[in-house]
Amino acid sequence: MRAIATAALGRSRAELGAVLARYRATPAFAPVLLAENLTIGQVARFGVAALDFPGFEVEVGHQRLYRQADQLAHVLGYLGEVATSELESGKYRSGELVGKNGIEQAYDERLRGEDGRRVMVVDSRGRLTREEEKQPSRPGEVLRLTIDLALQQTAQRALGDNVGAAIAMDPRNGEILAMVSTPAYDPNLFARRLSADQWRSYLADTRHPLQNRAIQNTYSPGSLFKAVVALALLSERTVTPQDRVVCRGVSTHYGRPFRCWKRGGHGSVDLHAALRESCDTYFYTFGSQLGIDTIAKYARLLGLGRASGVDLSGEKSGLVPDSQWSLAVRKHRWWPGETVSVAIGQGPLLATPLQVAVAMAAIANGGFRVYPHLVKQEPPEAPQAVGVDPEALARVRRGLWAVVNESGTGASVRIDGLDIAGKTATVQVVSQKTRTENTTLPYEQRDHAWFASFAPAGAAEIVVVVFVEHGGGGSRAAAPVAKKIYETYYHDRLVRQRAL
Repeated sequence: MRAIATAALGRSRAELGAVLARYRATPAFAPVLLAENLTIGQVARFGVAALDFPGFEVEVGHQRLYRQADQLAHVLGYLGEVATSELESGKYRSGELVGKNGIEQAYDERLRGEDGRRVMVVDSRGRLTREEEKQPSRPGEVLRLTIDLALQQTAQRALGDNVGAAIAMDPRNGEILAMVSTPAYDPNLFARRLSADQWRSYLADTRHPLQNRAIQNTYSPGSLFKAVVALALLSERTVTPQDRVVCRGVSTHYGRPFRCWKRGGHGSVDLHAALRESCDTYFYTFGSQLGIDTIAKYARLLGLGRASGVDLSGEKSGLVPDSQWSLAVRKHRWWPGETVSVAIGQGPLLATPLQVAVAMAAIANGGFRVYPHLVKQEPPEAPQAVGVDPEALARVRRGLWAVVNESGTGASVRIDGLDIAGKTATVQVVSQKTRTENTTLPYEQRDHAWFASFAPAGAAEIVVVVFVEHGGGGSRAAAPVAKKIYETYYHDRLVRQRAL
């Protein structure tokens, strides 16, 4: 007779006797799990009580310990007991631990190895008499991640209590150096078997900590998309760099007034100034001339509107609308007035923070689409040329450099000694008939905040994208987070420069 108890010696001797009596009444004396996750004190107490209850046994097993807890929760995932639906695949046995979410799930087969096997003969008291067979276990692979832990921790601290995501990626090869989604969860709770109360608490949390916002949530990119439209305008020769628009704060298109974000307008602007100042009127005017299908073409070339292929499950593909999509999904034609909104990143246009990072990487590296990944690749997958005009890309990069370095909307992220290029975005969540200060709105109606960037501007080594839900202005909420990530990444270089 044998029972298995992996916890529980908070019980009295009378209670243990009653449990043992029920156990003896079960057919075939099948092993029964009474409790788990014993403390050292409970194990010690059981060692004494076991003399009176020889049918009980403490069984020692392995359990994952996630030392960084919530800092890497959405990257690593966690191990959990196999679900009934997973047993149907035939790959697992009941009670086995399998990867749930993150790297644990994506690379489960490579990480799990193979179980060992022992066949033993015991006497009526369970004492070993001989060993018939022994097959050693085989450990799983050791995976080397691309994550820079210092960057990961900096990004999480910088986001703080905000709801959002931050990504740092190498634009030369797609290695993800940091991927943070806040709020997060503690994977150690899941590794120990989550209680019903804890599970209900996570589900009831309106900030949805179980979602990896870097890949599972899609948002309007807002003014970040102006870089895509600028590239299309130059590549299609719709404008020259010298063509100008006079922005007075409001312009009329297709019989409707469209406001620029700046009350009173920006005056006369060319493409460089329009990117630097994020002038809506410029992109309303020339973007509508491109047409939605041409805009969609360049957005998709840069990786928007489709999954990036990152080595995690659950990635959303986003949405880049065009005339064919409108007919197929909405059952009516695309209206030209809708293109005006899409030209500044609004309307039915959606992207994940990781997709924005992929698009920004293609602009930064001279027109190559990288494949983001979290596990080191040997050899790494080669970037693919997206086929856009190199001179157009160079002009867009100069415009993004001006955003940070010529008193543009991203000036708050400027760091002496670094050459950062980027774009801010503030995305309306609800339509507003009048200009409204975000702080006066209910939290869930406040604007989203973006900042997408790369450095150095002339030979990019890192792309940083930050998104803050309902954070208000991109320059106020998102750019400061990116600045701290850059300061961590370039810490040694900055220290040397400041010592000179």
